Amino acid sequence: MILLVTTSERASECAKALNEATGEGVAVAESLPRATALLRAEDYRAVVVDQYLFESEPHETQTMLEHLGTAILVQVNLAISGMDRLVREVRAAVQRRQREEVRTRQAALAKLHSELNGTITALLLSSELALGTPDLRPAAAEKLQSIHELVKKLRQQLESAGVTGEPEPLARV
Repeated sequence: MILLVTTSERASECAKALNEATGEGVAVAESLPRATALLRAEDYRAVVVDQYLFESEPHETQTMLEHLGTAILVQVNLAISGMDRLVREVRAAVQRRQREEVRTRQAALAKLHSELNGTITALLLSSELALGTPDLRPAAAEKLQSIHELVKKLRQQLESAGVTGEPEPLARV
């Protein structure tokens, strides 16, 4: 969902163009306080704000910015921008955000993979050392062997779900 914030008479025309170009629903707010209220009520992928409002209402601008959440902010001057430029800027911003999210997700997965791999290696080594203990009771050895097998299975699962480093395809916007 995209939030378009403008007092322009072209608001509905802009909303329609954004909807057709991105396939996203577009909500229109005629003021920054209304935009803030909408941002409190719902999550948006992008918030497109007419630059005029930023310049004319600095206090309301700050309040709205505090409620953006994960939405990407796109500032446009609707007085001089055509529909094509508006659509291009919003598309570019949304695609940038998608690439950032993919990279962030991949980095988090790689870190988790690395941390889990270290822990699994330590568990395997510890269980192997414990299994090599002389005079180990058969019941304890059986339980340790079971633990060892479970950890090996966990390592295989982790390796089969490993991070490939290839980016996920971006959704068309």
